[in-house]
Amino acid sequence: MLAHTSEKEALSHNQIALHGELTHEQAAILPVEAQSFLSSLCQSFASRVDELLAAREVRQHRIDSGELPNFLPETQDIREGSWKILGIPNDLKDRRVEITGPTDRKMVINALNANVKVFMADFEDSLSPAWDKVLDGQVNLRDAVAGNISYTNPSNGKQYQLSSDPAVLICRVRGLHLKEKHVSYQDHAIPGALFDFAVYFFNNYKALLAKGSGPYFYIPKLQSYHEAKWWSDVFHFTETYFGLDTGTIKATALIETLPAVFEMDEILFSLKEHIVGLNCGRWDYIFSYIKTLRNYPDRVLPDRQVVTMDKPFLNAYSRLLVRTCHRRGAFAMGGMAAFIPSKDPDINQQVLDKINKDKSLEANNGHDGTWVAHPGLADTARQVFDTVLGERSNQLDISRAEDTEITADDLLAPCQGERTEQGMRHNIRVALQYIEAWISGNGCVPIYGMMEDAATAEISRASIWQWIKHGKSLDNGEVVTKALFVRYLEEEIEVVKSELGSERFDSGRFTEAAKLMEELTTSHELSNFLTVPGYEFLD
Repeated sequence: MLAHTSEKEALSHNQIALHGELTHEQAAILPVEAQSFLSSLCQSFASRVDELLAAREVRQHRIDSGELPNFLPETQDIREGSWKILGIPNDLKDRRVEITGPTDRKMVINALNANVKVFMADFEDSLSPAWDKVLDGQVNLRDAVAGNISYTNPSNGKQYQLSSDPAVLICRVRGLHLKEKHVSYQDHAIPGALFDFAVYFFNNYKALLAKGSGPYFYIPKLQSYHEAKWWSDVFHFTETYFGLDTGTIKATALIETLPAVFEMDEILFSLKEHIVGLNCGRWDYIFSYIKTLRNYPDRVLPDRQVVTMDKPFLNAYSRLLVRTCHRRGAFAMGGMAAFIPSKDPDINQQVLDKINKDKSLEANNGHDGTWVAHPGLADTARQVFDTVLGERSNQLDISRAEDTEITADDLLAPCQGERTEQGMRHNIRVALQYIEAWISGNGCVPIYGMMEDAATAEISRASIWQWIKHGKSLDNGEVVTKALFVRYLEEEIEVVKSELGSERFDSGRFTEAAKLMEELTTSHELSNFLTVPGYEFLD
């Protein structure tokens, strides 16, 4: 066990190299024992990530060639079996409202103090993984778990303290496609997922268990049950390494890719000792629908703004997730409300009405909880779920067993709606501003009344790419071409400059952001993730 490993022995087994500078506080979360643990994880699991990513490409090639996604015949016995997951810890049995956000210090305190049950601290889509941001985030979570986190605003002296009854903490690690270039194992950059997992687990598992909670994780971007099995192996290895009971680690997996929706039973089964639920990662799911079906002209999506959860293919996804999870004793978590409260009473009421409608759909579909991006929306979302839940803590009793069978055709159904000049221009402005913020080190950005993360920019640039590929027309009669996109981009750059002001625009990285967006949107092949080339801009 690690607790009995001397520093000298740990060093001899450590093949991890750190390439970024550390402050004294940052070094405290990466002692030699933590590095030795991370080295052991990399030795056992890092190379398998490349194999899993290669398998994604093979599968996508088959889809591009005409083989639409479908339920797997070879795992029919898993789907038809009567098994259940191992169980759900007491402090995760009520998750009616969760708040998500990055791991900066003030955000962590405000999120944990919000009127929610869970805070998902995010090292993925709402964090731009600059080295300092990643390390400081881990320091902040360590302090939050220890209960001694505080923050003083340097501009006005306002102090922030943790309440006596904070929300339950869940850590979302990076997806398998993202590397951590500041840490190498045998001269290769390690998976960011392993770094995030190892550092959070090592620094917090004892304190979490001591107060009746545990090391809980959100697992993003899964595309197959083989990837879920990889995580299961990581969890089992870690529990053995530290001498912990099987099932000490608990995870919720996001179903935010189109391939994964066809393997939800298999993902739950592969993680059955550790998983407690699945989540509708709706924005990334829309992006994945575009990316996966990019070669299909009859499945091109309309304006992003009209692709809402009441559309047939998204509603089928929500209902199938509820039915699958509850049959296995797992939670079915709803998706994100990315709105931001407005100071204008009329606009704010419109926001609250949209939240109420969206969360009512989820609650009535049988979801056990939902996500918000801002503390100011927690009360509205909670009221919806309080009303539907009544005296219950969750909706595991809602089986949806009488539903008509949801088929592959339902999940792949084309979505009706217009493609408009206004929608395309809006996508350009949002993506431009988000990419500029991300390459500047900020992954969670308020834009036009929404708290945006990487998924919005991904949808925006991927949908335009697909419109170009298939020569789709806008409501003004113009065909979407590379030349049209470049013209609109040049014009919308000026709009953004006028909105933000010359000082902010000129001091930012908008030229680089525009260049990256143009490359991604006009490339011959659709890039899998903008955050991969974007990472090269970060220190």
